[in-house]
Amino acid sequence: MRLRIRSVKNISQVTRALEAVSASKVRKAIQAVTATRAYAGKAWQVLTHVAKQPGRENLHPLLTKRAEIKNTLVVVVTGDRGLAGAYNTNVIRFMTRKFEHYEHPVRFIAVGRKGRDLMIRRRREVVADFSNLPAAPSFADVSAIGRMVVDEFLQGRTDEVILVYTDFITMARQETVIKRLLPLEVDGGERVEEYQARSGPAAAYIYEPGEREILDEIIPRFTGLQVYQAVLESQASEHAARMIAMRNATDSALELVEQLQLDYNKVRQQTITNDILDIVGGANALSQL
Repeated sequence: MRLRIRSVKNISQVTRALEAVSASKVRKAIQAVTATRAYAGKAWQVLTHVAKQPGRENLHPLLTKRAEIKNTLVVVVTGDRGLAGAYNTNVIRFMTRKFEHYEHPVRFIAVGRKGRDLMIRRRREVVADFSNLPAAPSFADVSAIGRMVVDEFLQGRTDEVILVYTDFITMARQETVIKRLLPLEVDGGERVEEYQARSGPAAAYIYEPGEREILDEIIPRFTGLQVYQAVLESQASEHAARMIAMRNATDSALELVEQLQLDYNKVRQQTITNDILDIVGGANALSQL
């Protein structure tokens, strides 16, 4: 029992240290999310406004909705490490529920080692893997994902691109959400922040120096920015979930130590009582000789 008590105490020290590390990381992740959220939101507003322009099909190929959807590409953002409670499992469960009986063939891009392993275990078609991202990724670290989905769409290998990630709301609440990246969706969708124009017809943009040149630059870049923002949101959610999970594990370990210590004291007290009874019984037996 002493060995078990010592073992549980050691585990509680490890989980407490992991909680402190996650608390430090989640503060930095929240700062990164907050710093980019305004820009990413405005970029999404610009994209949505451009997609609402007259003749959107002729503005840019990334805005053109395919007449028939034959293939779907899903970008799934998870973590590289465990010990985060149900964070990774919730993402994969959400993805499975959405695409288990999807009407079109689905391929997946895994961002994060845990999601990749879970999808391979469930025999999903994973066409690309982006694991072991830096703790504080820059846009350059994630831009390859955006370039890949844009290339897949432009070359006709996929007809729609969907992003699944975890939206950071508060330290105690993270929500798995889905967003259509390509073609740009302007008629709703789950957790899609649309540009709320004022009443009346929306004003058309005037492009300088040229419409095609500007759209060729901003639409792929802003699409990659949405992926980057999703990665930051997911990292903040992962660290928050890990911090809470480690805190719960520490509390459970301390409760178990208290219970084991109480049982140990009971056994020790019973052993001492039995020894005293043996001594008293022996002394009585000797006195009767």
